[in-house]
Amino acid sequence: MNIILFGPPGAGKGTQSKYLVNKLKAFQISTGDLLREEIKKNSDIGKDITDDMKNGKFISDDIVNKLIENIILDPKKKNKFIFDGYPRSLSQAKNLEVLLKNSNQSIDLILFLNVDKETIIKRVEKRKILENRSDDDSDTIVKRYEKYMKTTQPVLNFYSKNPNFKEIDGGLEIEEITRKIDAFINA
Repeated sequence: MNIILFGPPGAGKGTQSKYLVNKLKAFQISTGDLLREEIKKNSDIGKDITDDMKNGKFISDDIVNKLIENIILDPKKKNKFIFDGYPRSLSQAKNLEVLLKNSNQSIDLILFLNVDKETIIKRVEKRKILENRSDDDSDTIVKRYEKYMKTTQPVLNFYSKNPNFKEIDGGLEIEEITRKIDAFINA
């Protein structure tokens, strides 16, 4: 089963992705984790990513698509993906469609965790204290949230026509979101 989980930064994608990985014995593809790994390596790509994140920008589709491609084409992971925060743009969504089609895979479930900006700010401030993530501060998260909503609207339009698209109130408690996800998987 391949599942896309998307929503604004701080919506709970990572938490729900980890749950799904364990439940379904799947592999999480988190662009955030991939990007943070490049930053940790201090590679040229990592330096570009750091600059873009500090300015509230999204990383270019070319960089993200290259990081994703090798993972998707691994035959040991076929049809066992939880896409955490990917795709974020229409270009990435179309790239994913091509990659999956070329490897005889498809998306079984698309989950949109819809959360308002005020809830996101509160969550990110709490997460910064608990996880000490460098990309978590109020100014940056507001920029990222607004950019996310603007950039993601075409992705929402693209996927919302799919019968496997489900919207979940991401402002609910973690356990309630998990129950709703389980209901969609078991349906």
